[in-house]
Parts: sequence; C-alpha cells; structure tokens
Amino acid sequence: MFRRRGQRAFRGLGNPNIPPMLQRANQLMASGDYAGAAQAYANLAQGAESRFPQRAPFLFMEAGRAAILSGQNKIGVAHVKHGLTLLASQGRIPRMMALGQRAVDQLKGLNLNAEADEIANLLNANPSTSFSAEPAITKKPILPTHCPSCGGAVRPDEVEWLDDVTAECAYCGSPVRE
Repeated sequence: MFRRRGQRAFRGLGNPNIPPMLQRANQLMASGDYAGAAQAYANLAQGAESRFPQRAPFLFMEAGRAAILSGQNKIGVAHVKHGLTLLASQGRIPRMMALGQRAVDQLKGLNLNAEADEIANLLNANPSTSFSAEPAITKKPILPTHCPSCGGAVRPDEVEWLDDVTAECAYCGSPVRE
C-alpha cells in the first residue's frame, strides 16, 4: 500500500518535458474555450511538423476538432484533412482510417454532413486504403481518460501500445498505464 501511494504522488508531479503550451491547449479544450484551443493546437502542430512529425497529425486533428466546435468549420476541416494526409504520408494507414472515421462520425453527429462527406471522400480516395487489414482484437487494460503528463485525451482504441499494459500518449509521447 505504501508503494502505491508513492506512485500516485509521483504521477501528480507531471512530466517536466511536456511543453507548457500543450498542457495549456488541453486545458483550454477541457474548459470549453474551443477557439483558444484550436489556435494553440494549430501552433503546436505547425511547429511539430518539422521537429516531431509523428506527433503533428494528432495535433492537427485536435486543432480541427476544436475549430469545428468553435464554429470555424472550414478551418477545422482543413486541419483534419492535413492531419489525415500526414498520417497517410507516414504510412500509418490504420491510424488514418480510425481517426478519419471518428472525425466523420463526429461531424455527422453535429449535422455537418457536407464536411463529413469531404473527410469520407479523402479516406476513400487514398489508394493505400484498398487493403482492409483489420488488426486482431485483443483485450487491453483500461487506461485513464487523459494523459497524466500533458492532459491530452487518451482513446484506448487509437493509442499505440508499447507493450501489453503501456500505451503511448499521441500528443506528448509519454507512457500511459492504468
């Protein structure tokens, strides 16, 4: 029991390597300031494109989601499309398809059918998606809903698993466990 308390105390300290701007963007999103979050994520994504290309698609996707939630549909769709295109160019087709389908579903849920069709057309136009390699479904541990380091949303069906019990945060790269 002593050890567990120590682990909880350590988790609360956060990761000093997480950019404060990323933590701020996640806080803005959580508080409902979607316009501020969209701008913060877009700035992070543009900077990450050259320095951390594996993180940039997720930041663009989140910038797009925040922009759409703030009513900036054109900008939001452009960010989502750019994030999906980056994933495709990196050869991460299953991730692109999963994130793209989630974006389509969310857009339809907001009655933004034209925007949803635009994203669906992008997914269908990608020649690399012709193969349908469904990954084997395995039972994974339950993860927290947010990264303990940066505060970003953790979606268990979209994370990259480092091992059987540890996933990688899509935004900051920190390991996330239950």
